[in-house]
Amino acid sequence: MKILFSNLQKISRQKATLFIFLLCICSVYGQEKKQDSTTTEKLDEVLVKAVRVDAKSPITHSNVTKKEIAKRNLGQDIPILLNFLPSVVTTTDAGAGVGYTGIRVRGVSPQSTNITINGIPYNDAESLGTFWVNLGDFASSVESLQLQRGVGTSTNGSGAFGASINVLTDAVSKEASGEISNSFGSFNTRKHTVKFSTGLMNNHFEIAGRLSNIASDGYIDRASADLKSYFLQGSYVDDNTLIKAITFGGNEVTYQSWYGLEDLNTLENDRTFNVAGIYTDANGNTQFYDNEVDNYSQDHYQLHWNQRYNSQWSTTLGLNYTYGRGYFEQYKEDEDFDDYGFTELSIGGETVNTTDLIRRRWLDNDFYVINANANYKDNNLNLIFGGSYSHYNGDHFGEVIWAEFASQSEIRDRYYDGNSKKNDLSIFSKANYRVNEKVSLYGDLQMRNVTYKTTGNTSDLVDFEVDKKFTFFNPKVGITYDLNSDNSLYFSYARANREPNRTDFESNPNIEAEQLNDFELGWRHNQSGFTFNVNAYYMLYNQQLVLSGQLDDVGNPIRTNSGKSYRLGLELEAVIPVNSKLTLQPNMTISANKNSETIIPFDGVLQNLGKTDISFSPNLVAANAIVYQPIKNFQISLLSKFVGDQFMSNTEAERSKLDSFFINDFNISYTLKTKLVFDSVVFTGLVNNIFNVEYISNGYYYTYDDTWSNPGTVATIEGAGFYPQATRNFLVGITLNF
Repeated sequence: MKILFSNLQKISRQKATLFIFLLCICSVYGQEKKQDSTTTEKLDEVLVKAVRVDAKSPITHSNVTKKEIAKRNLGQDIPILLNFLPSVVTTTDAGAGVGYTGIRVRGVSPQSTNITINGIPYNDAESLGTFWVNLGDFASSVESLQLQRGVGTSTNGSGAFGASINVLTDAVSKEASGEISNSFGSFNTRKHTVKFSTGLMNNHFEIAGRLSNIASDGYIDRASADLKSYFLQGSYVDDNTLIKAITFGGNEVTYQSWYGLEDLNTLENDRTFNVAGIYTDANGNTQFYDNEVDNYSQDHYQLHWNQRYNSQWSTTLGLNYTYGRGYFEQYKEDEDFDDYGFTELSIGGETVNTTDLIRRRWLDNDFYVINANANYKDNNLNLIFGGSYSHYNGDHFGEVIWAEFASQSEIRDRYYDGNSKKNDLSIFSKANYRVNEKVSLYGDLQMRNVTYKTTGNTSDLVDFEVDKKFTFFNPKVGITYDLNSDNSLYFSYARANREPNRTDFESNPNIEAEQLNDFELGWRHNQSGFTFNVNAYYMLYNQQLVLSGQLDDVGNPIRTNSGKSYRLGLELEAVIPVNSKLTLQPNMTISANKNSETIIPFDGVLQNLGKTDISFSPNLVAANAIVYQPIKNFQISLLSKFVGDQFMSNTEAERSKLDSFFINDFNISYTLKTKLVFDSVVFTGLVNNIFNVEYISNGYYYTYDDTWSNPGTVATIEGAGFYPQATRNFLVGITLNF
């Protein structure tokens, strides 16, 4: 395996795409078979079969289709498009859903949500987070996605520790098509997308692609985003074979807004103020550096081969290479020479050991994945088994690109330099077994081995050497009982183990892996279009890595082990067809999220706070969609979201409290069928936060000891920062389909 990855690294990145497409074409050239009309769709779904569950599985989940996404896809990131699903809370740094966005499910941090694209892990191997900003307009290339709440089924990459999102990209299209989509809105937000598909040529081959550009000035001052992206796939399909070569990626340039607002007076009177880039010029005037940006590019290359041998056996092979590189740039005042390895200077008889400078902190990484699984299916048994191996190699380094006093430094000098390597091997076997007409059993076993090794130093010039190995066993069992054709009950138990991320090790070298035991009990009812799901969950944690509320100097949230903790909740969701034109889609989650015991130092004394709320975990999250469709191609929706009070710390400190908020969005979609140049013209409109609510969905909290004000005593100083979200804003779009 190592030899394979070593050889792949030697192939130039410019040739990688051509290599994959040639492999796709050459491996199937000359095959001619009659194609069944349903073959393409079924084989496309196999790409995510190993990490998804079906409607009868004892796993709590929600499915979202391409059609549902399209009604609100006007440029906002995928987390914002999922905002109205059960137990979901979303946030965005720039305030309007474009740029850096995040999603929490059941209060679980984004680092603990597993993301896969066509079964390939997408979470960053080191931070374990998901940077949706690198997937600009990716929603336009999504065929469907599934959100699993809780541990869910075994998946590839870092294990789901509260939720997983499994994304399937565009299916093979049998018919040729084209699409031009443009949208515009508040804060100078605009999206421009061009898509095409050749349809099946010679009944077997398809080439499809997309080019997109999303730009926005952001609700927060200067929090601009410029997202350029692409998606291209070549496919071969016949009765029993699907081969897909896919490449997607792009470049994002985002002005930073990750500091939030700490000053409460500014928050009250100028909630869009952005402290990023602020400095004082030689005349004492406040200025803002115009290039305080994150500039990052990421390219993905995937090759998938699905083969069906007969009515019972099929296999899937997936290969992936991801190349990521980029930096964030900062203007810094009065920086100490020692922090950059500079030597003191003597100018005019005076010693100079500080300087204003501009620095860039770089990431340059390669990520390789191979997935393989086999599926056996008969009338009573559906068995999937396989494995996944990934290798990550990432460089972290910093450069000073300008300095008032540069000392002995040379261009391209690195003032810090580090490397990380991570290997992740997992094997699994999962099965659904139908005992009789009423009872189905589910079993899932996974072994996962992770090695993580770092060398070099951090951006603080501190030696950073980690050499850790983790071996995890993650069993899952469940049962589904069909009361009748309209009602079913299910129960499941799942265990998950998960390693710390890079930031965890930087803040605490002795940090421990976390463990979760997840119990789910549910009832599903489906009759004549009316559906009602009830799910109770009990998530029992050992050494859960919870958000401390603090951020490091690049905006990464700092986590800490919390000992024993739990999340106990009840989820309700329904689809209620009032009549043929009006539908209600409510959901609600009521939960208790507690650390069993919290002991902290405060004012120089250890204090036992007893049982406390887990950070960023509201006890009530609710949503509703009122959907009115007076005619076939015209739909109006009122989308409502309530998020209860939550704390940004695990101490229930009043300063760390985020107030509850209730917001409403208005969505309209009309499709005009034509017989002229275009097959159809789709008009879409979205008014977010129609009642102009000033709310905050995210922030951070910190403490530090003050030993200077009163020598001999220790006083704990508290601080907090907040990320204001946009007041009323709108987006409108038009899509031309031909």
